[in-house]
Amino acid sequence: MTDGGTKAPGEVVEADPVASLLAVLNLSSSGARTTEDIFTGVSQSMPLGRVYGGQVLSQSIVAASRTLPPGRTVHSMHGYFLRPGDSSAGITFAVDRIHDGRSFSTRRTQAYQDGVPIFSMIASFQDEDPGLEHAEPMPAGIPRPEDLPNLEDHLVGLHPMSKRMFTDRPLDVRHVPGPIYLNVAGEHVPRQAVWLRTRRSLPDDPDLHRAALAYVSDMTIQESVLRAHGVAWSTPGLKVASLDHAMWWHRFARVDDWLLYVQESPSARGGRGLATGRIYSSEGILVASVAQEITIRVPSGGD
Repeated sequence: MTDGGTKAPGEVVEADPVASLLAVLNLSSSGARTTEDIFTGVSQSMPLGRVYGGQVLSQSIVAASRTLPPGRTVHSMHGYFLRPGDSSAGITFAVDRIHDGRSFSTRRTQAYQDGVPIFSMIASFQDEDPGLEHAEPMPAGIPRPEDLPNLEDHLVGLHPMSKRMFTDRPLDVRHVPGPIYLNVAGEHVPRQAVWLRTRRSLPDDPDLHRAALAYVSDMTIQESVLRAHGVAWSTPGLKVASLDHAMWWHRFARVDDWLLYVQESPSARGGRGLATGRIYSSEGILVASVAQEITIRVPSGGD
């Protein structure tokens, strides 16, 4: 959004946050292909002007998926956030068809703004195949989302611009034991759980839900690092940025149903923190696993 209130090129300004999510996942194809397939996408408006990492990684999955044989779906991705993206500008995605085998395909997607890469990803896709199966069970004793406060209940007293970062999101987010927006209540431990779902229903397309799950996976996972040291998002001078992101899709789930995101941080040092997560359906089925390393700078006086 420009200062005069008009929409900047490539920016989505949408009263319905879920419509904004659907818009960014609806990529356009150039129709031309040399050694790479080219797609373009818009960006969600963000209060601080930076592209949300979950947006660009989910768009990269969509772009790669457009080049696959029928019936082949994503099962893993590994990506690096190279530069901050400008949320007022569109993004170009270049997909390299690295390999197509009998059961697996590999794709590399580079996301560009102004001709410079901001995100680089390699993803693998597989046909549905029978085999051995087991899964880590959902942790017991976690309250149901219906028994937890709404997000807005935790934002009283927050600056309107800061509040927008949470209320304009397409997701309903409910923390266990509680969010760390303004303070870190309770024990300072490197773990938490978060219930998430979109604020309204999505279309039935399974590939859309897989991409939306990637969008969800970048949200709140950094907080296990912050919670361990009692650092709230509102800490003056706090700087957090994602370095890389890995994700494994185990089983299908709808993102407009409640999902439990169980997160923990096994280590932090040298200005970096590692966070891992497991995503479960509300029925307790393990849907996906996630790992992300972040840079974190806490002002002097922080724990």
